[in-house]
Amino acid sequence: MDDLLRTPLFTLHEELGAKMVPFAGYTMPVQYPLGVLKEHLHCRAEAGLFDVSHMGQVILRGADVATWLEHLLPQDVIGLGEGRQRYGFFTNGEGGIYDDLMFANRGDHMFLVVNASCKDDDVRRMKAALEPNISVELLDNRALLALQGPAAEAALATLNPAVADMRFMDVRTVELAGAECWVSRSGYTGEDGYEISVPNEAAEALARALLADTRVEPIGLGARDSLRLEAGLCLYGNDIDNGTTPVEAALTWGIQKVRRAGGAREGKFPGARAILAELADGPARKRVGLAPEGRAPMREGVELFASDTGGEPVGRVTSGAFGPTLGRPMAMGYVPAALSVEGTKLYGDVRGRRMPVQVAKLPFVPANFKR
Repeated sequence: MDDLLRTPLFTLHEELGAKMVPFAGYTMPVQYPLGVLKEHLHCRAEAGLFDVSHMGQVILRGADVATWLEHLLPQDVIGLGEGRQRYGFFTNGEGGIYDDLMFANRGDHMFLVVNASCKDDDVRRMKAALEPNISVELLDNRALLALQGPAAEAALATLNPAVADMRFMDVRTVELAGAECWVSRSGYTGEDGYEISVPNEAAEALARALLADTRVEPIGLGARDSLRLEAGLCLYGNDIDNGTTPVEAALTWGIQKVRRAGGAREGKFPGARAILAELADGPARKRVGLAPEGRAPMREGVELFASDTGGEPVGRVTSGAFGPTLGRPMAMGYVPAALSVEGTKLYGDVRGRRMPVQVAKLPFVPANFKR
């Protein structure tokens, strides 16, 4: 793994006994000695600290930056208040998703967090579309930590009580462990928590300060994946990609009324024709939750069938794992719209055997955000 990039917390991960694996061009902790199952359950019960410094942090500056950014994604950027954050996605000309992201209004600039595997392409597209009117800067001097779980507020408030006043999707500049941090009340586990952008040189001290709290444990990519799947959240490259529209992906809640048909700023984003048509008429296929019967998970790539024998595949699993909170397997995938009704029985081909699975309601575990 000598050719892989390292985050500012690499030495700390090794000290903590992490098992390191390649991920999106970085060497990242997949688990710690506690193990994936206990890490997952600890985050649901107390608080977990994640290193997500591989993600791309981008600053956009310039006059009318929100107006310019709306040319690239179907969200209401102009109406986002200062100190607030929103979920969004870059779309292509066919309505597919280039990447999903978080974008925040920080007053004199927009702050974006994009996926690690997409960040170079995202920056290239933004530069081509926005410069010279808007400057696009991919930061390499800041780490990104996520503190998630019901004890996250109490743990972070020991470093600065001001974080307790933040609501879900608030963003604020906060001093933590002597460093100026950009904090959002958000995350990707379904739990309450925070994402913290911190200067590289201060990242380890902040992580150690948080881990000194007995309520906080380090959590790796393994538990991060099972947590987000229980929360019904998409993983880019698995559940959404260039060939998946937001309507197919059941992400229509992320397209505000002002950008939809009849809205004040209807369309005028890449793929608007296809996306607005699917909003009106419905998509041919949909992302659904899947509850396999028995104890064996149905992993990514498992083909789905309408009957236990014969016939062609009708869909495919895009994410699957055992849900520690649920105590049973869970999955997500795409099926024809006619087969997307909760309770519909399908069959997944697992090593040549068709195993029963039911379409299930998402999320598997209700969100615990502080509104």
